[in-house]
Amino acid sequence: MTISPDFSAAATTVTAALAAYLLLGEPWLGRRAYGSLARRRDTEPRALVRYFTFVLALWWAFAAVAFAALLLSPAVSAADFGLTMPERPGYAVAIVLIIGAAAVASGRNFRDLAAQGKNVPGMAAIEAMLPRTTEERRLATAVAVTDGICAELVYRGLLIAFGVGALGLDLYAAAALSVLVYAVAGYYQGRQGVLVFGIFGAVLTGLYLATGSLLVPVAVHVILSLRDLMLPAPDVLRGAPAA
Repeated sequence: MTISPDFSAAATTVTAALAAYLLLGEPWLGRRAYGSLARRRDTEPRALVRYFTFVLALWWAFAAVAFAALLLSPAVSAADFGLTMPERPGYAVAIVLIIGAAAVASGRNFRDLAAQGKNVPGMAAIEAMLPRTTEERRLATAVAVTDGICAELVYRGLLIAFGVGALGLDLYAAAALSVLVYAVAGYYQGRQGVLVFGIFGAVLTGLYLATGSLLVPVAVHVILSLRDLMLPAPDVLRGAPAA
């Protein structure tokens, strides 16, 4: 994979501002917002709806900045942001199908573990976000899809291109920097969240570099986000046997 983006001064400015926020502001805002949700989840019926609405608005605002950077730089192509078909479509489809099958299998296993009252890996870190009503499930689906699309566009597409085109970094150095910025976004889940986000970000970045397209990491990200956010909330499971 090779990219050669040439950022304009305006695009450099807006992207630098977004990158600074993602590195320094987003970890603290995310932790504060999630902490507030966790405290209000059982006492305010629409707490999760408001949280998901805020998350959706924030993600699409970030995506708008990415598109603005692209439009403000005539010498930057959509392919420099990964907005192109994979270099080897058959290979890309195979990756998505394998990961999709694994996600379905692990999702069923997670639900079985939760139904039996056993520990589900990672569930405690996102428990407040698990939907309990039809409206919440619809919003959770929208958030999972939005997260997959916008996070890949911003963290993989925009930041790697920015590292190469504006900071003058080697492609792999820019990719490593984008993984670091993505990792700190997991701070809302604590130190373990930073580690998990770092590993997840490294895998998605590897898929991007291997295929030359954001389509594969987007598909994988959406699949795994849907698996996680579609887990039944603990209180629903506790009520299931009685029902």
